Amino acid sequence: MPTFFERLTAETESERQELSRIPQITDALRGAISQGTYLAYLEQAYHHVKYTVPLMMAAGSRLSHQKEYMCEALVEYMKEEVGHQERILNDIAQAGGDAEAVRHSQPNFETEMMVAYAFDYICRINPVGFFGMVFVLEGTSTVLATKAADAIRQSLDLSRSCFSYLYSHGILDIEHMQFFERLVNRIPDEVDQQAIIHMGKRMFRLYGNVFRSIPHPGNQVQYVA
Repeated sequence: MPTFFERLTAETESERQELSRIPQITDALRGAISQGTYLAYLEQAYHHVKYTVPLMMAAGSRLSHQKEYMCEALVEYMKEEVGHQERILNDIAQAGGDAEAVRHSQPNFETEMMVAYAFDYICRINPVGFFGMVFVLEGTSTVLATKAADAIRQSLDLSRSCFSYLYSHGILDIEHMQFFERLVNRIPDEVDQQAIIHMGKRMFRLYGNVFRSIPHPGNQVQYVA
């Protein structure tokens, strides 16, 4: 029998493949994006990363005492994630952007909807579903972050100090995904497992739309509803 992590990976494969074909991602991996596109990506990253810890707190506050091991996992995640939005702002400043303007800006509609959906699902349906969002965001970083940072840095001739967020997540999220796999394989309840799968499928599509919303010359925007 496959583990739950293996099942989660298999049942979200088509959504993952759709995400991997988005031009903003494929071009970033070969260094074919502008400095403006990179800065626009960082702006949207700031607007969803700043909600990582609040989302974890919301999920943890709604877990029953029988799921204390999940709360303990969220505490460990929070220790690693707190303050990462400031790292993004520093990258923006290092790369020639206006960090304070980004701090006070509004997110793109697509970014706002992704965050709003996560809060809604946690509060209205099942807080365990939040781990589906973790699966998508950290799994994507594991595969893409370091490779994209290397390619963009070389093509734009920017210093490594402009990529602290991507580089740190490329390394950190490998460890996080190993931790995540062990965690979700402990979840026995089918309802909770389905919640994680459902959230994973939705988040691949919503996160994909965040990338699609980033201005990128030559891109034909096709949003996934």
